[in-house]
Amino acid sequence: MDDLLRVKPDPTDPRLTRRVAGIDHTGAAIETSVTVERPLTLFLNGQEIVTMMTILDRPEDLALGYLLNQGMLKPDAVVTDVTYDEDLGVVVVRTPERTDFEEKLRKKTLTSGCAQGTAFGDLMEGFAQVRLAQAELRTSWLYRLLHRINTLPTLYLEAGAIHGCALCVRDQPVVYMEDVGRHNAVDKIAGWMFRHRETPDDKIFYTTGRLTSEMVIKTVRMGVPILVSRSGFTAWGVELAREAGLTLIGRCKGKRFVALAGQDRIVFDADLDYVAEESAKHWRKNSTEAMAAGDEG
Repeated sequence: MDDLLRVKPDPTDPRLTRRVAGIDHTGAAIETSVTVERPLTLFLNGQEIVTMMTILDRPEDLALGYLLNQGMLKPDAVVTDVTYDEDLGVVVVRTPERTDFEEKLRKKTLTSGCAQGTAFGDLMEGFAQVRLAQAELRTSWLYRLLHRINTLPTLYLEAGAIHGCALCVRDQPVVYMEDVGRHNAVDKIAGWMFRHRETPDDKIFYTTGRLTSEMVIKTVRMGVPILVSRSGFTAWGVELAREAGLTLIGRCKGKRFVALAGQDRIVFDADLDYVAEESAKHWRKNSTEAMAAGDEG
């Protein structure tokens, strides 16, 4: 699996977590790991676009992916430079063309994503024209993929308070990104795909977050035909997935899943008698401390 996994979390990175003292439900003194979030201000050429709260592990990918998913960069755009200044908490993306998004910046909408995701009023522009590839998803791939993702060492299992997203091929994760908001994790993968000119047609996108309109729109913008989540759906997310021809699969846990759009891509080839139920130790809502304390609810 590691041969295909080109980007993976590093829960040992000291910049991403901090030890904090407190007390538990019995009043006993404890020390626990918490996720560190920091502001990152994004500039496109000379224009300030947005300030995001992020774990700051991949600021260049986050900046590019954000601009792509907001329609400020096109998939064939030329980017001459991406510069990150850690001391200032600033990332600057430069293009040869002059850019001016003053009017667009007035049309911000807070999304349903955690950490106050922001979308712009014309986010749906071009959505209806996207044509996704006629890929397939075998259930045997899906079950192996979920097991591999759930057993990865992650920042979530170390400290919690974070979302993960993975770009996958068949039953293998290729890129796994985490952040305090699922929208940031998605954007990081979009930026990575742009930098590496990764084709989306044969890919599966996995997220730990809810299948909202924002998640569907971004996945379609990225050109990925299959979106999978452990979590549930929103009605508009399902409606948009059906409109775009996106395969939308949620509530994935153990042998169970629910598909509400794009079911024609699914090939039921797995023998459920040989698919293991998910162990409680892999439930991703638990942190290391919670599992050590025996709290697996």
